[in-house]
This record gives sequence, structure tokens and C-alpha cells, in this order.
Amino acid sequence: MHLPDTSGTRTDLDGSSLRIGIVQARFNPAITQALANACLSELHALNVEPSFIQHVQVPGALEVPVALAAMATTGQFDALIALGCIIRGETYHFELVANESGAAITRLALDHQLPIANAILTTENTAQAIARQTDKGRDAARVAVEMALLMKTLT
Repeated sequence: MHLPDTSGTRTDLDGSSLRIGIVQARFNPAITQALANACLSELHALNVEPSFIQHVQVPGALEVPVALAAMATTGQFDALIALGCIIRGETYHFELVANESGAAITRLALDHQLPIANAILTTENTAQAIARQTDKGRDAARVAVEMALLMKTLT
């Protein structure tokens, strides 16, 4: 009897033909750079050609959707990745930034029918962000490749 894989991790992903765009927020730079490093490392492990990856940086999470929209409009990418980190502070600003950036990324993906892996961390504190930065960076790469490959079969 063959039991299905319930780990949620596919091992058959090959991104060698894919073009991936990455938008990284610079706010909380140590965390967002760790996200980017893990993401890029995983993209390379999934055979995405370095020359097929465009990686840009923007000031913060609210600027990420603007750059993603510009990339999506070109039609040159099979998937996009959003990287950032929003840490709760003492004001409502956390909710505003988290909600608006997330909603904008979802709208872009739907409007352009383009996979966008959203790895903008939203955490209560820096320790939580550090604990998630590597796994979420790798996860974003895997989601982008898996969804890009799926979209190729659906369109």
C-alpha cells in the first residue's frame, strides 16, 4: 500500500526553465537579508539559473507591492517572491502595514494570474522573526517554483 506524502514538501521541483523576480524590503535589514539568502540558496538548489533571477530591494513592506506590480506588468516572470519583515510595535502601524501589503500582494497575484510567494514576516518581536527567517526564505522559493510549474500546466 502506498501512503501519500503528508509532509507538504515536494521533492520533484525543477526550476531550471523558470524566471523568478524577488522584491526584498530593506526595513529590518538583518532579517530580510537572511530571508533573501535562504531564498536564493533554495532557488539555486531547485536549479533556477542565477541569470533568470532578478532581485531588487525597496525601503519597506508597503513598497514591495509597487515593485512586484512593475515586474508583473513586464510579463517576463514565471513567479515572484515578496520578502520583508514587519515587527509589532506600540502603535496601529503594524496592522496597517501588514494588512495593506498582504492585500496588495494577493490582488496582484490574482490580477496578473502570476504566483507570488508572500514571505513578508509579521511577528510580535525580533526573536520570532529570527526564528522564522531561514525557513520562510526557503519556503518562499519552493512555493514560487511549485506554483510556477503548476501554472504552466494550467494555461
